[in-house]
Amino acid sequence: MVILIFANTYLFKNMKYLVFIITLFMFFQINGQTKTLHQFSATAINGEVFDFSSLNGKKVLIVNTATECALTPQFKKLQELYEEYGGDDFEIIGFPCNDFGKQEPAGNNAIYDFCIKKYGVSFLMMEKITIKGTDQHPIYTWLTNSDENGILDAKVTWNFQKFMIDENGEIVDFVPPIAGPKNKRIIEWLMEK
Repeated sequence: MVILIFANTYLFKNMKYLVFIITLFMFFQINGQTKTLHQFSATAINGEVFDFSSLNGKKVLIVNTATECALTPQFKKLQELYEEYGGDDFEIIGFPCNDFGKQEPAGNNAIYDFCIKKYGVSFLMMEKITIKGTDQHPIYTWLTNSDENGILDAKVTWNFQKFMIDENGEIVDFVPPIAGPKNKRIIEWLMEK
């Protein structure tokens, strides 16, 4: 009888410990979850709100752009990449910003006209935003902060830094500004199934 009471007491104490551990684990799992791209929205260059949940199932390349940068000709390669891979499985989204060298002084209409007339851009362009500092757009807070995206910290160093996001809206990697849109890392990522 004493052995049975001891066994029940031991089991009860360990059960309480096990329940505590499971509860603690679940708390951190729920509260530690990171966001995905699909939880965001932003304003397109035409003024309409774009819901990123509509990109579920597509790979996405997000690029901060500027029309007066030495790297501005990358618009041509971005458009070529979009024409080759864009559609049901892939989207490119450009975010104009004036954060690096003040190389995007124009307003949204002028930026849009430039992109269309000079490079024939048909991929999605968003309104001009701030991507660093206290006014950082929430998408760039997510892209650059592992506490937000759960994967990596990636300081944006200049215009035309490219972020790769998978079909589930999770960040995969980024490519530095100087690397062109059709570089090996991006092409291999697009070819992965």
